[in-house]
Amino acid sequence: MKTNRYCLTLDLKNDPLAISAYEQYHEKVWPEILQSIEAAGITSMHIYRWETRLFMIMETLPEFSFEKKAKLDASNAKVQEWEKLLWQYQKSLPGSKPGEKWQLMKHIFEYET
Repeated sequence: MKTNRYCLTLDLKNDPLAISAYEQYHEKVWPEILQSIEAAGITSMHIYRWETRLFMIMETLPEFSFEKKAKLDASNAKVQEWEKLLWQYQKSLPGSKPGEKWQLMKHIFEYET
């Protein structure tokens, strides 16, 4: 099956306790959040951290769209609760609009054998 790949980035606040708490939440992601990820058409999601920088790789079904995901998330109280909870640990990247979180990265290189 053909999938699309998206890479996004976001920063965490420079606070070791906050970073630890953020990682702990991701060790036990709420089932409703996992269900919302799947319902949006995301087939795989990985988040990596270096210092305060986060990097997310998402594989999605071809019909996935960020607009559709945003609409689904806006109507899901549990997703809104999760986002509000995690926002206390996150920090917008320079150049982001107010309230913007994850920023889509531009694909600039690829090598495959």
